[in-house]
Parts: sequence; structure tokens; C-alpha cells
Amino acid sequence: MPSLMPNSTWRVLSWLAVLLLLAVGIGLIFHHVAMAIAIALGLYVVVNVRRLLRLDRWLRRRRSVDAPDYDGVWGDVVSIVSRIDRRKQFHKKRVVELLREFRRLTTAMPDGAVLLNQDNEIVWFNERAAQWLKLKRKRDIGIRIENLLRHPDFVEYVKQVLAGEGPETPPVVLMPGEMNQWISAFLVHTREAPQRLLIVRDMTLQVLLETMRKEFVANASHELRSPLTVISGYLDTLGDDEQLDPTWREPVNEMRRQADRMRGIVDDLLELSRLEGRHDLAGDEPVDVSGLLAVLCKDVLALAQHPNVTLKLDSTAKLKGAERELSSVFSNLINNAVKYTPAAGQIHIRWWTDTEGGHVSVQDTGIGIAEEHIPRLTERFYRVDAGRSRAMGGSGLGLAIVKHALQRHEAKLLITSQIGHGSTFSCHFPARRVLE
Repeated sequence: MPSLMPNSTWRVLSWLAVLLLLAVGIGLIFHHVAMAIAIALGLYVVVNVRRLLRLDRWLRRRRSVDAPDYDGVWGDVVSIVSRIDRRKQFHKKRVVELLREFRRLTTAMPDGAVLLNQDNEIVWFNERAAQWLKLKRKRDIGIRIENLLRHPDFVEYVKQVLAGEGPETPPVVLMPGEMNQWISAFLVHTREAPQRLLIVRDMTLQVLLETMRKEFVANASHELRSPLTVISGYLDTLGDDEQLDPTWREPVNEMRRQADRMRGIVDDLLELSRLEGRHDLAGDEPVDVSGLLAVLCKDVLALAQHPNVTLKLDSTAKLKGAERELSSVFSNLINNAVKYTPAAGQIHIRWWTDTEGGHVSVQDTGIGIAEEHIPRLTERFYRVDAGRSRAMGGSGLGLAIVKHALQRHEAKLLITSQIGHGSTFSCHFPARRVLE
């Protein structure tokens, strides 16, 4: 049967056995066996304690003291410790190199980076974050990030991310000071790791460009309104003139339709510019949702061709908000459903309330929308099928208006759809806006 003990252990036991045999022999000669054994064991202990002290001295000063040259068990201990120390020095060197590389990379990053602990306290930040957030290492290390970046939108964003309900894009907030600097801060957070990483990006240029674009659209829309009114007036006069040459009647009617369509686009642009320019919440005016939806349904039924429309009112509650904007929201959703649903189709409109708030849904059995288009539907001028949308006279701004109007009412738009089976557009209002 093979031995379970290493050779060094056998050597120690062999030496100890030889030492005891010699002590017994000497003790028999001098008739003091016990004393001889005690002296031998004492010498053995002294030798090993001396080796232990040398080993302790080497362990404490192994950077400046050479390793002791032992055999047996002590030699094995020195060998194992040396191997562990070399491995630790290798890994320490790698960690130091990685940290230096990480610092070089974070210094060259175009974005700011702030490392937070599980209590959102600042642990580390790079130079870019220090510049944009006005951070100083001696003063701000250990301070909660919400105490330094106190914008309500950012504080709410952090709460939502930690709760697992964060939006896909972080808010863009204005930094205090005279520079008018806008930043966005994206929080990277996982359940497994206690640390969190805050990526800070300078959005000043994008905000300025977006502001210029909005101002240009608003100004251009205002300037187009007057000439369009004049053109529409002359076209209406020509169209109603009984002495008009019959060959010109159809072209004039077509020009009237296109002028009306252009006027609708201008009106939508002005409405969208008005909504985008307002960052406050809608007021507390009580809006009769049931009555508003009933009127919009009657408008649909008055069309020459329309799908079958059903209205289900499960609540008589009202909403706190702006009636004009809510009317625009529901009108755009219902008109979209009418445009993309055949005359033989169905449109179901429902209003109900529960513990979570108020809800309006518009469900149709129309052509449906492919899944990859749904995230972009609320972008201005975005069209799933440009040719079909233009043929139906849409401006491509309706859902953008819906999104911004709902934001002013603290509401969310949820879109579900399937090609060939129709779509459902649902507006979800918070409970604090429901008036029972």
C-alpha cells in the first residue's frame, strides 16, 4: 500500500527515531535513560525553534533577506512560501499595470466617469468628470452623487434605475453656472456588483443644435401660415366660382386639397413646437374624458367611409390637465386607427380607471406595424411606409405631438402591434391626475 505521507515527513520521523535510539543507548550506559531522552528532545526542539525564528525573520523581511537553506519539512515550507510569494508579486504587478492602463484610458475618454459605491457615494472619478461636475478629490470623495447633482430629473432617474424601472435614455440637465452647460449622466448598475458607474456626457452642442432646429421650424411655420391663408382663400374663391372653366375645376379642387394638407402640416408643426418649448406640467383643469371621446367617435361616424367604432366607458372620472392637448392626443390616435383600418375592420376605444391611474386605449384591426418600427413611431416625420402615408395625407407629426402632450400630463404611451392583426395604442395616466 503506498504511503500517504511525503518523503520529508518520513525523513523527520527517521531522524527523530535515530535521536531517541541514541538517547536510550546513552541513558543505558549512564543509567539515566529518561534524562538522556529529555536532553535529546530538548536539543531537537531548540534546533527547530531556531529554524522557526529564522523563517519568521525571512517572512517579515523577505525583500531584503535571503531565504534560509533548509532541508526536510522546513525546506518544503520555505519552497511553498516562496512560490506563493512569487505568484502574489506577479498578480500584484499585473493589477498595477491594469490600473495604470485604466487611468490612462479614462484620462483619454471623451466622457466623464464616476465610480460609486452601493450607497451612491463617490469613490473615484476621472478628470473629465471633475471638470464638468466641478468635483475635487479632497472635498467630494465619499459624498453622495445626489447631493452634488441635485437636479430633480436626475435624482428621479437614479431612483428609477435602482428600482429596475429606469428609462432607456437619461435626462439632459442644465448645470448651474454661467456656462449654460448641458449634460446627461447614464448610470450603469447591476444587481451582482455593489459598485455603480456613472457615465457623464456633455450634451451642450446637441441641445444648442436642437434648439436652433426647433426655432427654425417654429419661425418657418409662422412665416408659411400667412401665404398659405392667401393661397387657400383664392383657391376657395376659384373653386366656388360657377363661371370657372370645367377643365380647371378638378385641378383647382386638387390644389385646394393640397393647400389644406399643407395648412394641416403647418398647424401640426406649430403645435409640436409649442409643446416642445414647454417644460412645465399641464395644469389642473378637469377634463371630461368620456365626453371628449364620445365627440371624437361621432366625428369618425360622420365620415363617408369608416370602420365600425365601439366606445366603452368604464369610468366617469375626469383627468386633471389641458383639454386642448388631451383632445389632440385622443384625436391623433383615433384618426390614425381610422386611416390604417379598412372599412370592414373594427376600432375599439376604452376609458377606465384603477388603482394605478386612468387609461385610454385605441385598438384596431388594421394592417399592423412591424416590431422594429415601434420604438421610432413617436419621432417627427417618421413613417413606416412613406408612400402609403403620403397617399393618406398624414403629416408624420401626430404621434410626436401625442408623446410630448402625454409627457406634460406625466403619462406614458404604450404601443403593441402585429402585422396583419392590428395595433393597440394605450395612454396611461398616473393616479394623482384622476378625479373620481
